Amino acid sequence: MPTWNSRGLRGSTLEEFINRTNEKYLEHNLALIQKIPTPITPVNIDKQHRHITLAYFEQKSTVDYIGAVQGIPVCFDAKECQAETFPLQNIHEHQIIFMENFEKQGGIAFLILYFIKKDQFYYLSLRQLMRFWNRCQKGGRKSFRYDELDPAYFFQRNGALLVPYLDPMQMDLASRE
Repeated sequence: MPTWNSRGLRGSTLEEFINRTNEKYLEHNLALIQKIPTPITPVNIDKQHRHITLAYFEQKSTVDYIGAVQGIPVCFDAKECQAETFPLQNIHEHQIIFMENFEKQGGIAFLILYFIKKDQFYYLSLRQLMRFWNRCQKGGRKSFRYDELDPAYFFQRNGALLVPYLDPMQMDLASRE
């Protein structure tokens, strides 16, 4: 069973930005998106500092966020990337299966990537992700490079919206019609 430790907090800044963006979307009746907590079972607790120092995941996580945007079911995961290469090992097969099944039910699934050094966000649709995933499964690269991504789906902060992902999501939806 996998253990929980500080490595699991790597995306917490990105997730906090997304949480604030989701609050703004809700205030403006644009979307209702909820952060999905990953259930853990604490093993060791530092009672003096009230910290969990060791825990086990109770089950495999699916995605970080789920909800609806103007009646469209949406699920997505948030990933930070230090380099210009994103390792596919950061995405698990059970997450791919969940996102594929989610889209089969009429929803839209994607990843929000944050390239830290470039201070850029990227909307990676499930279709785009599957191109890289399938290439890896066939013995190809086990990662994808920044320069392989469609430039149209990069986006920046926009005022109070720290991670304004609805615009690239709308482009993704339009490309499906």
